[in-house]
Amino acid sequence: MHFPPHDNSNKPIVDVEDSRVPLNYFNIVKLKPGEAFEYQTPGYETCIVPATGTVHVDVEGDRFESVGNRSGDVWGGEPEGLYVPTGAKAVMEAVNETEVFVAGAKYDKVLTPFDVRADDLDVVQYGSDDTKTHRKIKHILGTKYNVRVGRLLVSELFTVGAGGWSGYPPHKHDTDRLPNDSRHDETYNFRFKPNNGFGLQLEQREDGKTGDAWHLTDGSTIVLDKGFHPCVVAPGYEMYYFTILGGLSQRPLVQYFQPDHAWQIETIPGIKDMIAKFK
Repeated sequence: MHFPPHDNSNKPIVDVEDSRVPLNYFNIVKLKPGEAFEYQTPGYETCIVPATGTVHVDVEGDRFESVGNRSGDVWGGEPEGLYVPTGAKAVMEAVNETEVFVAGAKYDKVLTPFDVRADDLDVVQYGSDDTKTHRKIKHILGTKYNVRVGRLLVSELFTVGAGGWSGYPPHKHDTDRLPNDSRHDETYNFRFKPNNGFGLQLEQREDGKTGDAWHLTDGSTIVLDKGFHPCVVAPGYEMYYFTILGGLSQRPLVQYFQPDHAWQIETIPGIKDMIAKFK
C-alpha cells in the first residue's frame, strides 16, 4: 500500500497494531529548534533516526546527547540512531530544525537503550552499473546488534549513480517457513535527488499473476505485508529509502527469491554479502 507524501502532523503513519503491517511502527516527527516531542509505544521497540538535524533524547532517565548530524537532506552526512526499548518513554528535544524517523517492531521483552553513531554503522555496497543494481546500504540496527535488539531491523538504502533497480531479483518474506522464508512486515520511506525525481514500487502477491505498481515521489511511504516487491528509480535521479523490518518469530530476515529470476543472484556482484547483512 502507498501513502503519498503528506503532513502527518507528528502522528504515526503506521501506528501500533496497524491492520496492514501489524509488526511495524513508523512516524515522522518534525521539530523546530528547542521543541520537544514525547512518545511511548507499548508492545513495540523503536529506533530514533534523524533524517536531518540533531536531537537530544531522554529514555526513562538515560540521556543521549546530539543524535544526528545531517544537514539539508539524507545525503548530507551519515545516519545515526538510538534504540528505545519496548514501551519506554522517549523525549526528544531538537537542537536545530529536525526531521526524525521513528521506526518500530512488535516485541514483548524490554531491553536496554543504546545509541548508534556514524562510526558504528554496518555498510555494504553491492551490484554494478552493468546490472543496473548498484546500491549502498547503511545498516543502523543490523547484524552487529543481534544480541541487543529483539525483532527490529533498520537500514538506509542509497542508489549509487542515477537510475536502476533495488530489491532485485524480486523477493518476498511473508511466511514463516524456515529455512526458505521468514515473516517480516516492511515499511519504506522514499526520498529522491533532485527531489522532483520519481520511481515505481512493484508488488506481486501471487507468483505468475500480474501485480500492482505505485508511483513513488519524494516522501512516499510504502507498507508491505506480502508478495515479491522490487522497486526502480528513473534514470537521472538518485533514490534513498528508509527501511523498517519487523519479524514475527525471529529477528534474522530470510528472503525468498522469485524462482523465475533467482538465477540473477549469481550475476550481481556482492549481493550474497548484502543478503547476509540482514541475518
